Amino acid sequence: MSARPEAVLLDFGGVLADAAPTGRSAPPELVLRVYNLIKGTLAPGRIQRSFAEGAAAYARWRDEDHPDEMPQAEVWEQFVIHDWPAPAQAWIRTSIARLSYDWAWQDWVVRPGIPDVLEFLAGADIPMAVVSNTLAGAAHRDFLDKAGLSRYFGIQVYSDEAGVRKPNPQMIWNATDFLGVSPANCWFVGDSRRRDILCARRADAGHAVLMRSARTDAEDPAAWPAPDLEVTDGHTLLTALRATS
Repeated sequence: MSARPEAVLLDFGGVLADAAPTGRSAPPELVLRVYNLIKGTLAPGRIQRSFAEGAAAYARWRDEDHPDEMPQAEVWEQFVIHDWPAPAQAWIRTSIARLSYDWAWQDWVVRPGIPDVLEFLAGADIPMAVVSNTLAGAAHRDFLDKAGLSRYFGIQVYSDEAGVRKPNPQMIWNATDFLGVSPANCWFVGDSRRRDILCARRADAGHAVLMRSARTDAEDPAAWPAPDLEVTDGHTLLTALRATS
């Protein structure tokens, strides 16, 4: 039986919420918004192709071990608009924050059992934090607020706001410093061995928990640190928490 944690830190995508794959790199609404913003300089199909190629290149960059987060403007410059006509680039630069929010937003649904986990932890007076890599933390904050879950978290740490990204342990330390707890006495729950479990090990978190997700199940377990515990959803995480002393 594990010791009851002094705090629980949770990733957003793959843990608190998940979205079904759409096969598109950007929603049609965003493509048409960009099309109108750049006054039809590029056709919608060309814009969608830029998003698809840019998303793939950005994903490859994210899979590398970068300690610092890439600013939103640099993501657009490097991966999406680098080969666009100069006027179109200029129009995009006027709306980077809003477009990043729209690109980050997905049709998320809260993962099964997560509300019960949060209610249990709140009832046990165990503080919680969100620790997540993202292009736009504002989108995650708004989703949690609309889902009625933001009230559970003492702090939400997002890479675009912190300037660093998992597996940089500073992401976890930002949360534990704010909550006033030692990482060694915390549980960290994520869906990626490459980012979350490695981050937990680097931060010396007490308990690294892997929540299985279709987004990250393709990771090679032998290539990354092993978690202390694997769970399938919020229900099995809650069972593990209830078993603590």
